[in-house]
Amino acid sequence: MLTTLGGRAQVQGQGGPELPAAISGIYPVDILEDDPAGHQEATLAYYAMLEEGAGPSPEVFSLPTGEQVKLEASSVCFCTVHRDEPQHKILVLVNPQDTKTVVAVYVKQSWWATEDVLRTSNPSREGLMKVQSFGERIVLFILNVVIFGRLERNLDDDDMFFLPHSVKEEAKILWRDGAAVGFYTTKRKGSLCGDSTGTCYLLPVFDTVFVRRRHRRRGLGLTMLQDFCQTFREDEALGVSWPISPAMYQVCRKFLAAHPAERGRLWEVEPPGAWGQRDNIWLKVQLQQSRLHPDSHPGHSKEAVATRGQTSQDDGPGLSHNGEDHKERISRDREQTDGDHAVKAAAGWLARACWAGQEGRTVAGAGLPGGPACSPAPDPRRLS
Repeated sequence: MLTTLGGRAQVQGQGGPELPAAISGIYPVDILEDDPAGHQEATLAYYAMLEEGAGPSPEVFSLPTGEQVKLEASSVCFCTVHRDEPQHKILVLVNPQDTKTVVAVYVKQSWWATEDVLRTSNPSREGLMKVQSFGERIVLFILNVVIFGRLERNLDDDDMFFLPHSVKEEAKILWRDGAAVGFYTTKRKGSLCGDSTGTCYLLPVFDTVFVRRRHRRRGLGLTMLQDFCQTFREDEALGVSWPISPAMYQVCRKFLAAHPAERGRLWEVEPPGAWGQRDNIWLKVQLQQSRLHPDSHPGHSKEAVATRGQTSQDDGPGLSHNGEDHKERISRDREQTDGDHAVKAAAGWLARACWAGQEGRTVAGAGLPGGPACSPAPDPRRLS
């Protein structure tokens, strides 16, 4: 008979899962060897045992809700970890009430609750860490396909979703307080745009990014975007994969507002990232703000100036009628003024880019932030 300790399955007798090391404070990512083939062999052997129905009664796995799920062939399934290597799979246990929701993962001859797969007992895993081991690849898969793909997005909305990553995908996982809370992936300059094309990326690209719901609004998206820019600090042009989600668009806006030096080199791009496939993100931000607030520039009207200056005794010192702090107003006004200049500057970069392409000159020669000369755009569909 199987019981659970802290969401991790324990069984007594032969042939079933063993007591997981997490009971002593160790988790799968800490103990899983870099041996995908060995893991696959052990998993297939366990699945064969489930199919045979060995034992007088099925073992069970207890969910946090108290519900028990029978460990039998009909309640488990294999998931492909890498889209380009379908032979690498992991065995997962699904919720019988929702067969697309994963509740546990079979690793090291044990069933582990999904949340435990994302935990670590290694104190050195903190902050952004490059994905290198097989265990970290499983963590990346769980974050990407299980957590984001099913649990933490509105399936009724036309939201983006991520396919399983490539086995060689360059990624970093964000660890905080012993748990994986997010990740981002990149496409290096010169890497292939897809498995079925010989076209290569012409610049480094910030490709996919995710932060768990309960860790949002803490600046973690900004942290990852800044890390990307610092990682490729020698490159004069950097891309963010098209299409940019509304949430990521706001991250870009805040990041570029705080880092003016990055405004000229961060572009929304389609593969492979030729100049005809790039849109300057800061320019798009400014153009959008201009459309939303056409009269927001300070001094547009006497009424606007008078309204900003109104105060009352109940507002407190230095607060305007609408509750804005004086310093915040000045900062916003300066940002708006800077934005006007940025629109003109970014528009100039784009104009020089097109002119450089027509003249057959390089971007650097045209006084642009760097990158390849203009070239005809291939199929605009995203290739990866």
